[in-house]
Amino acid sequence: MKTSYRNIYNVLKLNRFIVLAVIVCAFISSTFSLWMAFSTNQKALNSAFAINTDGSIIPLKLVTQKENFKVEALAHLDLFHNYFYNIDASNYKRNLEKALWLGNSTIDNLYRQKKADGVYNRLLQYSLVQKVLSIDSKVIENKNSYGFTTTTIFEINRGSIVDTYELVSTGNLIMVDRNFPNNPHGLLITDYFENTLKKLNDES
Repeated sequence: MKTSYRNIYNVLKLNRFIVLAVIVCAFISSTFSLWMAFSTNQKALNSAFAINTDGSIIPLKLVTQKENFKVEALAHLDLFHNYFYNIDASNYKRNLEKALWLGNSTIDNLYRQKKADGVYNRLLQYSLVQKVLSIDSKVIENKNSYGFTTTTIFEINRGSIVDTYELVSTGNLIMVDRNFPNNPHGLLITDYFENTLKKLNDES
């Protein structure tokens, strides 16, 4: 004959079995999680670094960031030189305003100097068309700072005469907050200087 004590004993026995089963499952689950974390970490350690040219180790994340920076830097320089030098009587105000967003006071000073020299007045007076033909930029990293040298080939169409020029300019790049659509790459040109300007031909 079953008694209430016997029923309580069976219930306690079942509860103990359930608790032990839960503990064992939790232990197995924790062990598996730790093993997976260790395995993932080992794989990451073996694949998260690259070898620099001098043999030093560089995190791949940093390598990717630098690669992305170079792509954006070249795009930024291309954008600036197109805005600043690809001008005519109808678009020069709009283009120069956009160019000034991409650099600091050195760009503004150059613009003011050109304006004082009558560059833009001649553009209007003679209906000149200044067209950029090619832009070739090289970005150089030096102790976490970035300098550049850009060679811009452009032509000035004077109607019956077309002159082609080669301009070599230099400067530095610093990172700033992105400003859409004025400065989409989040870079600013500093210390900008037009080093040399050479006429390549003078065809009539």
